[in-house]
Amino acid sequence: MFKLTKLEDTIRIPPETFGTPLETVGHQQVRAKYEGIVNEELGYVVAVTKVKVSPVGKIIPGDGATYHKVTFSVLTFYPKIQEVVEGEVVEIADFGAFVRIGPVDALLHVSQLMDDFISYDEKQGVLLGKETKRKLTNGDQVRVRITAVSLGKAGSTGKIGVTARQPFLGKLEWIKQEVKKAGEEEKKTSEKTEKSD
Repeated sequence: MFKLTKLEDTIRIPPETFGTPLETVGHQQVRAKYEGIVNEELGYVVAVTKVKVSPVGKIIPGDGATYHKVTFSVLTFYPKIQEVVEGEVVEIADFGAFVRIGPVDALLHVSQLMDDFISYDEKQGVLLGKETKRKLTNGDQVRVRITAVSLGKAGSTGKIGVTARQPFLGKLEWIKQEVKKAGEEEKKTSEKTEKSD
């Protein structure tokens, strides 16, 4: 789930940037510190916006820089367990597929793809269902449910596990087929009910 969060911090304005507008340097410093990090509380920090730097700073003896309080907003992506998300398949391997959800790739293990025996065709880069003949390849759009989230320690990118083995999850084409089939079955059931009345 994406969300905007307002934060406060203190930033260091190096002496070599004196003379450059405070807001410009402050924005650069905050972006360098926060963008791209993974944090257990925030999740994945995608972007920094609305940076406001206090014009009054402090000087610490022995350091020629000034320190200023800053308020800013961060756009974050925090994956929640049981959340249903859509993404694009960016890599196929013999053990599963990597699905790009937000700014990160999640693992869709072969055991979580479909109720079928799945084979991997390395030449074509395809996961293929034996009975259903359903194929999954790079570039396919899928809908999945998040089943595991581990944001890890600082410096780690974290890990996300997803499943497509539930009704109306999987490749979007498969979902359309399921919806059409369910609609036809409902129509047949209502026709039977009308005939018996």
